[in-house]
Amino acid sequence: MAYERQQIMSAASPALHLAVALDGAGWHPAAWREPRARPGELFQSRYWVDLIQEAERGLLDFVTIEDGLGLQSSRRFEPDQRTDQVRGRLDAVLIAARAAPLTSHIGLVPTAVVTHTEPFHISKAIATLDYVSTGRAGVRVQVTARPDEAAHFGRRSFPALDITDRSDPRVQQLVAGLFDEAADYVEVVRRLWDSWEDDAEIRDAATGRFIDRGKLHYIDFTGGYFSVKGPSITPRPPQGQPVVSALGHAPVPFRLIARSADVGFVTPRDAGQAAAIVAGIRGAQQDAGRAGDTIHVLGDLAVFLDEPGGETAADRKARLDALAGYAYASDAVIFTGPAADLADLLQDWQAGGLSGFRLRPGAIPQDLEAITRDLVPELQRRGAFRESYQAGTLRGLLGLSRPANRYAPA
Repeated sequence: MAYERQQIMSAASPALHLAVALDGAGWHPAAWREPRARPGELFQSRYWVDLIQEAERGLLDFVTIEDGLGLQSSRRFEPDQRTDQVRGRLDAVLIAARAAPLTSHIGLVPTAVVTHTEPFHISKAIATLDYVSTGRAGVRVQVTARPDEAAHFGRRSFPALDITDRSDPRVQQLVAGLFDEAADYVEVVRRLWDSWEDDAEIRDAATGRFIDRGKLHYIDFTGGYFSVKGPSITPRPPQGQPVVSALGHAPVPFRLIARSADVGFVTPRDAGQAAAIVAGIRGAQQDAGRAGDTIHVLGDLAVFLDEPGGETAADRKARLDALAGYAYASDAVIFTGPAADLADLLQDWQAGGLSGFRLRPGAIPQDLEAITRDLVPELQRRGAFRESYQAGTLRGLLGLSRPANRYAPA
């Protein structure tokens, strides 16, 4: 696509929102074997702080941090017993909390698996993250149906089904239940964030009054999956409501995005499919009674970017594939090439209604640095990305207003 066309498009289109998804040494399973990788530091806080600070130097809206309740696996729904790939994680919320005081502007969005955890705990953890980051917290909610992960908790079990077989009625029922549970989970979390009014804390040493108990509220939530009385033990977060996000590949998770999220991540194959997915989410948003709310839809891409004057991204990916013993595949489109070509693709897909993109670096640090040091300047030259941070909170970066407290008097 010609550069002149991109200049016209950028003049007519809003600036892109841009995020990166951080996962270990990168999204390619052999990335930890790259010469510049730091596999010996994957369980050290300094490693993660370095990555998030690099993303902030690139003026990105936010980072997401992958997490899970079982060891990583090359198989979709069961352990693989491999010893030649990265296994093990640090807790994503705690990584974000460690990076918070060492960054200033970038949003911090850890993943929280909601299938086996409790909404009270996650609401408190993300509210705390919002405080220590001074308003830059979010959460990415994720479900799981892996039997081995369920066995870690012993409270429920899942049948060994191929969740990708959407024609199987058992799969349809299981998936619908998981996402209905996730929607209830988010609703409980949001109500707990509102269970303290903004001025509930008095902190008046002279009168001995620390809080106004009349401004703490029972949420009294009772649903099919949770029964939570409240209130929270953490005051209302600085953003009021930290940003909730979710990844979706099909109509059921799209409904969760439309019903419960501020940001949805999707995996279109081209601009036309991007437009169709966005239209489907907008329709589900209207059905959920949220037609007036801003929900950003970001496209996910796995990216391997050329190193100027060095190895091409295609050659590097082929070399990593050989190390892994198979060609890396992804639920998202895999891009290999120069930053300028990726900028063309992003602006082309943006025309389908996407607010922006969440990029998954194939190998770290190469592809993360190529995003921040090559792609971002290219988008800036086209007028398609910010030149500086213009807001102090994640909601502000995303153009989301601070919501009113549902329990406070109008």
